[in-house]
Amino acid sequence: MSEHGKACVPGLFTDDNGARLLGTRCSTCNTPYFPKVTRCHNPRCSESRLVDASFGGRGTIWSYSVADFAPPPPHKHDKPFKPYVIAVVDLDEGLRIVGQMVDGLDQASVGAPVTLVIDTLYHEDGQAYSTWKFKRI
Repeated sequence: MSEHGKACVPGLFTDDNGARLLGTRCSTCNTPYFPKVTRCHNPRCSESRLVDASFGGRGTIWSYSVADFAPPPPHKHDKPFKPYVIAVVDLDEGLRIVGQMVDGLDQASVGAPVTLVIDTLYHEDGQAYSTWKFKRI
């Protein structure tokens, strides 16, 4: 992550072997969770057996919206604010996750293939802070 700076929230993702979100999966019912949880919340699960899991790679845009105004505090962003696409993505590994797109506003479309990436979210006191985002393939 050094080329992208410090994680804005440590422990949520890694890019050691490609961008990956760090979560858990119930080995009983196969339900994925991000961020990590301490018990399975699936009401149909007969036994909560959680194991560490990571999620990443490819996915498909399920829905998206354009954020054309700055988010309120405590959210942080570089100034001047630039509109961006925020997408709901179904990862091929079974997790549905929300994240910003690194592509331009006209690149998002429902059903478009994307991949998880780590990218800078904002700068503060000369330091870059990173999070997960999506890039159209």
